[in-house]
Amino acid sequence: MAFAKEGIPFIFIPLALGVLFLILGHGWTIPGGIALILGLFCAFFFRDPARTIPPEEKAILSPCDGTVMYVGEEDGKKVIRTFLSIFNVHIQRASVQGVVKKVEYSPGKFLPAMNAKAHIENEQNSITVETPAGEYKIVQIAGIIARRIACRVRAGDRLQKGQQVGLIRFGSQVDLYLPSAVTVKVKAGDKITGGETIVAEE
Repeated sequence: MAFAKEGIPFIFIPLALGVLFLILGHGWTIPGGIALILGLFCAFFFRDPARTIPPEEKAILSPCDGTVMYVGEEDGKKVIRTFLSIFNVHIQRASVQGVVKKVEYSPGKFLPAMNAKAHIENEQNSITVETPAGEYKIVQIAGIIARRIACRVRAGDRLQKGQQVGLIRFGSQVDLYLPSAVTVKVKAGDKITGGETIVAEE
């Protein structure tokens, strides 16, 4: 099993401490067990499973794993909002092939990801991708538990569909903004998989 690079310290430090505490024995057994459980949970959380990218040329892929919270239209763009629980893979992927036009980080609050104002007021990072069909934007939004957003791309980078672009630690929300002409294929309540689920078509 592969792991996201951002999670390596969270996995191996607790595991190492857990083993050390258990070796020490006596009063260290309980702390050792707790550290091992924490390390194993982090290994689960930061897992990086292989994904099969659909070959359809006009397919727009989900940027993340999770549950669709909202599908609608705002400011002339269609938008798909997805909630990521602590049990979902938290790596974000490019929905389309294109060039990163800009990356913008905005500090903010840490409201629960399910809060209606989270996409407006919370800390977030937006990745705008330019394609022949128009602009797409992936917005990584921190939640009440997620307080670190990692972005792996920068302006000028060329992205392949399904390529990893970032990660949010411990529960969060991801918004995908699409050109109004696309046909959305998902609805609120749907479970989606980053890099595999076709959420819309050009």
